[in-house]
Amino acid sequence: MPEASQPAPPARFRARELGIPLGRYRPGRYNAITDVKGVAVGHSTIMRGAGPLRAGHGPVRTGVTAILPAVGEYGNVFENRVTGGGFVLNGAGEVSGLTQVMEWGLIETPIFLTNTLSVGQVSDAAIHYMVDTYPGIGDEHDVIIPVVGECDDSWLNDISGRHVHEDHVWEALRTASEGPVAEGNVGGGTGMITCDFKSGIGTSSRKLPEILGGYTLGVLVMSNFGLMHNLRISGLPVGEMLADRFAGLPRRKDNYGSIIAVVATDAPLQSHQLNRLAKRVSLGIGRAGSFAAHGSGEIIVCFSTANRIPRRTQKMVYRIKVLLDRRLDALYEAVIECTEEAILNSLCMARDMEGINGNFCPALPLDVVRQYVQSCSLAIHPPPPKPAATPPAEPPSELRASVILPSDTRGAEGMAPPTAGGPPPPETGEGET
Repeated sequence: MPEASQPAPPARFRARELGIPLGRYRPGRYNAITDVKGVAVGHSTIMRGAGPLRAGHGPVRTGVTAILPAVGEYGNVFENRVTGGGFVLNGAGEVSGLTQVMEWGLIETPIFLTNTLSVGQVSDAAIHYMVDTYPGIGDEHDVIIPVVGECDDSWLNDISGRHVHEDHVWEALRTASEGPVAEGNVGGGTGMITCDFKSGIGTSSRKLPEILGGYTLGVLVMSNFGLMHNLRISGLPVGEMLADRFAGLPRRKDNYGSIIAVVATDAPLQSHQLNRLAKRVSLGIGRAGSFAAHGSGEIIVCFSTANRIPRRTQKMVYRIKVLLDRRLDALYEAVIECTEEAILNSLCMARDMEGINGNFCPALPLDVVRQYVQSCSLAIHPPPPKPAATPPAEPPSELRASVILPSDTRGAEGMAPPTAGGPPPPETGEGET
C-alpha cells in the first residue's frame, strides 16, 4: 500500500493578519525594505543533517542574507556610495565595518547578515566578490571593509563548524531582488530564535503621506533576542499568556541573543540624521519585549538612497539634498512602527525547527495568538449595545412659542441665546412679561 501522505504544515502568515494595530502609516507595496527603490535582498539558506552535534559536520541550520543598497538603474554602491549611519544600543555583538560607516557617513559595500562565527568567512567572500567586480580596489581605489552583522545561532546550529562559505555569499548576492522578501527560516535568520520561538528574518516598510514628504522607509531585521515571558505583541503580554502552554519545553539558557536591524530610506538624510533615526529603532525593539540584556547585541545600520556620493569626480564639491531636522519626526514614528512589525513578521513567518542534539524550537502558535488578540480587543472595545426600540411618535401637539419655557440653550422664543461677543440682548422694561 502507498504510504499515507503527510498532512500539510499549518499555514503561516504575516503579523497584519493577526488583526493587531501596527501603527498609523501605511506600508509600501511589499511591506518590505525593498519598497525603497534600488534596494535588493537575497538569501542563501543552509540546512542539512539531524541528531547529535558533530562539530564540523552538523547538523547545520544557518545561512547568509545580503542587502544591496543600489541595484539596476541606481548603479552600484561601490561607485555611487550612499550616506550611512548607525547606533549601538548594547554592544554584545558585532557589525564589522560599522566603525568606518560612523566615521565617514558612507556605505560602499553590500550589507551582510550571518551567524557569529561566520563573520570572517562572509567578509572574506565579500572582499573577493568586490575585488573581482571592481579590480581597482587596493590600487587606484581605497581598500574596503564590508559591513557584516551577526547573531548567535548555536542552540540549533553547528556554529563552530563555520559552514557558511564563499559560494553561499555569492548565492545571496546573485539572487538578490527588489521584489518580495522571504522571511522566517531563511538566510542569516535560519537558526535564529526570538523569545523562545522560532524567528529569523523579518521586514516591513512605511510610506509617508505626501504632506510629510511622501518618503518610503523600510526595516529588515535578523531577530534573535529574548525569553518567552518578554514577548509583547501590540503591547499585549502574549509571552506570559503562552508560558504555561510551553512550560515543559527545553529552551536555550544563558543566551539572551541579539538583533541586527538594517534601515533604508529614500528621504534625503545626512549621516547625523541617520544616526538619530537608527536610535529610534531601539524603541521598536523595546515594543516587542527586549530590554537589551547584558549579553545581547542590539546594533542598527541605517542608510539613505537619496544622495549618491561618487567615488570619482573631477569636481571639488558635490551637491546633496538634506531634509530639515524638524521634519524627522514622521520618520522617527515610521521606523518604530516598521521595526516592531519586522520583528513580528520574523516570528509569524518562521516554522518549527529541530537542530543540534534534538534541540527543538516551536513556531509562534498563530491561531492561539489571534484568538487572544481578538478577545483582548473585545474586552477593551466591547461592541456597542443594540439601540432600544423607538416608541411610535405621538402626533405633534399644537404648541405656541409663548408657552415653551426657556432653557440653558434656548430662549423663550425658541432661539439660541447670543454667544459671547455677539450683540447684547434687547433690554426689557421692569415688570414686563
